[in-house]
Amino acid sequence: MSGITHSLIIPVYRNEAFMPELLRAIEGIAVKVSGRMEVVFVIDGSPDRSEEWLLKNLQPFPVPARLVALSRNFGSFTAIRVGLAEARGEFIAVMAADLQEPPQLVTDFFRVLGEGRHDVAVGVRASREDSLSGKMASGLFWRLYRALIQPEMPVAGVDMFALTRKARDALLQLDESHSSLVAQLLWIGFERAEVPYARRARAHGESGWTLRKKMRYLFDSLFSFTDIPITILTLIGFAGTFMFLTLGVMLLGLRLAGVIEVEGYTAIMVAILFSASLILLGLGIVGNYVWRTYENTKRRPLGIIRAQKEFPGVPMHDDRG
Repeated sequence: MSGITHSLIIPVYRNEAFMPELLRAIEGIAVKVSGRMEVVFVIDGSPDRSEEWLLKNLQPFPVPARLVALSRNFGSFTAIRVGLAEARGEFIAVMAADLQEPPQLVTDFFRVLGEGRHDVAVGVRASREDSLSGKMASGLFWRLYRALIQPEMPVAGVDMFALTRKARDALLQLDESHSSLVAQLLWIGFERAEVPYARRARAHGESGWTLRKKMRYLFDSLFSFTDIPITILTLIGFAGTFMFLTLGVMLLGLRLAGVIEVEGYTAIMVAILFSASLILLGLGIVGNYVWRTYENTKRRPLGIIRAQKEFPGVPMHDDRG
């Protein structure tokens, strides 16, 4: 499969219902690309029949395709990293299989990168067809993310992005586990372009981007890209020390003045409980950093490929005229 200039990475997890529309969208993208495009599907341990469906329907598919199946569900970020490592094009884009982001965004990415002034392009939501509660929850989440972790993160986050081979190689050098791929993408630098788009409503099923996954994503990013928890703990420690030194001087003065004849049980218990709580909080925060350091020293692969198959693509008529 030579002459590949563009690669499209699509992680797949519980997306069987989207497959027919997805393949039609990919064909539309390939026709508009000025070069030869491949698509890399990464099956992230999907429990549905997505893999079987693709194995059957990629054989006559006109766009060169590769199917990479992971040995289990490692998560979307790991699936994307595996796809990035497998990509052969000079320009590489990532697209979700549920088609909530318009496929046209991929061609916009490739056009922007092809101009040669940028190495990274990210999709920025100009609007979204979600419920009011969904918009409010998402807005709050990303405001917290920008305030605490990554000020350069777009207001509504990043779901789709593209990058040149040079930026891809730099990104894959960061093989940290339990981190944020998008935060890493912003961290590596390079000239970055923002491409606005309108997010569509989900056509089938429910999003896998649950509250639990959002909180895990937030904490992984928090402990990987900022020292705010340690700073907060230090400030609490200083404030607590000052407060209890002041209280101790006051109690000593009252004791010497004869106001307090017997040591107060309540004051002792409050001091003990506060100190114990502070110690536990500190151990929890420091433990998170130690655990992540320990995980990275294991040098385990972020994902394991179970099977791989290549489809060369059949000739496709070019309607560009």
